[in-house]
Amino acid sequence: QVRLVESGGGLVQAGGSLRLSCEASGFIFNIYAMGWFRQAPGKEREFVAGISSNGGTAYLSDSVKGRFTISRDNAKNTVYLQMSRLKSEDTAVYYCAAKPRGGIYARPSDYVHYGQGTQVTVSS
Repeated sequence: QVRLVESGGGLVQAGGSLRLSCEASGFIFNIYAMGWFRQAPGKEREFVAGISSNGGTAYLSDSVKGRFTISRDNAKNTVYLQMSRLKSEDTAVYYCAAKPRGGIYARPSDYVHYGQGTQVTVSS
């Protein structure tokens, strides 16, 4: 059974930091690229960050570049999203997702597994 379980969300003041984790099970983690998406109320799901299967290549959306970093630990089947200098517009539910080889990192439909999401709320 495939599972992606996000944790680390919460309430933080603007300018603060959070670290999200996503632990995977039920599939061969180290052959999948991983991504983070977010969705705010009334908005479409938005690509935040992606990382290749071996962690050698990372992608960040322009809206988070310079503030967020993505990393993974294949020994722990876990992907992380370190978020700093948070802004109120970062408030959303954050989802991790797994993408097989190929496809486009920023395209949600190219991911085959999604977690249940974790809420991040940034107060101004």
